[in-house]
Amino acid sequence: MESNNTNKSFKEKWEKNPSLVFEQTLDENSDIFKWITTRNGFANTEALSIYLADKKTILDAGCGNGRVTALLQKYAPNNSKILGVDLNADVVAKENLKMFSNISVQKANLLDDLSNLGTFDFIYCQEVLHHTGNPQKSFKNLSNLLNKNGEIAIYVYKIKAPVREFVDDFVRDKIANMPYDEAIKVCKGITEIGKQLASLNIKINVPEIKVLGIEEGSYDVQRFFYHFFMKCFWNDEYYYNDNVVINYDWYHPQNCSRHTTEEVLQWFVDNKLSVVSQFTDFYGITVRGKRI
Repeated sequence: MESNNTNKSFKEKWEKNPSLVFEQTLDENSDIFKWITTRNGFANTEALSIYLADKKTILDAGCGNGRVTALLQKYAPNNSKILGVDLNADVVAKENLKMFSNISVQKANLLDDLSNLGTFDFIYCQEVLHHTGNPQKSFKNLSNLLNKNGEIAIYVYKIKAPVREFVDDFVRDKIANMPYDEAIKVCKGITEIGKQLASLNIKINVPEIKVLGIEEGSYDVQRFFYHFFMKCFWNDEYYYNDNVVINYDWYHPQNCSRHTTEEVLQWFVDNKLSVVSQFTDFYGITVRGKRI
C-alpha cells in the first residue's frame, strides 16, 4: 500500500472492533449474507455449497476480521484447506478463527510476491483491491496463484454519481489525518443522518437526471440520498457503533479507488481469465473468473 493513512485506518478499525458484523455475516437471513452470496451468483446456500464442493484450497485475500473466511468454511467441504491473509488484521482474524482446524491466517501484502502462499482452487478478494493503492497489480499477483480451472471472485467500488463522488472525497480529505476517535465522532454525525432518513420509511419516485447520474426509479429516501449524494450508511440489523464504523471504513482510508465495469473486465482479459459471472449495483462491481 502507499505510504498514507490506509494501513493505520484499517489496523485501528479492526483492533477496536474485532467482531464487527461477524455474527451478521454468518446469518443466512441477514442483509449482508444475502448481499455477499447473491452478488457472487449464488441464489441460496445450497448453490454455494455445491460450488465449493470441489474447492480443496481456498484463499480469503484481505480477510479483515475473518468473517467471510468463516462463511466460506461453513459451506466448504470439511477437508478443504482455507487460508486468510491480511496486512493489518491478521492478529484479529487469527483470534476470531482459532476454533477452526482447517483455517490458517497470516500477514501478507497483496502488492508483494505472493508465491509463498501456495496455489488455490478458489480465491475470494472482495472489498479489498480498491484499498491497495494498485488494484491491478494486486489482482495480477492473486491471479498468479490460481490452479488450472481455479476461480477468483473480486468486488471493487464503482465510480458513483458525480455529487456523491465529490462529497465522498471532500469528507475523506477533511478527516484523513484525524485520529480514530475524532474521525469516529464525525462519522457518528453522518450515521445519524442515515438513521433519521431511514426512519422516515418513505419511498419517492424520481425521474432520470443524467447530468447528476441519477437513474429513474422508486427509491427509499435514505437509499436515494445514499446512492447519489453522500454515503450515510444505516442498517437496522447492525449495532449503532457498527454502522458508525462502516461509515468510517468508507471515509477515513485515503486509498479508495473507484472503477468502471469495463476496466475491471479488462483485468480478467489481461490475466487470461474467463469471466464466469458479473454483477454491478449502485455500490460496486463483482466479477468471478476462471483460469483456463
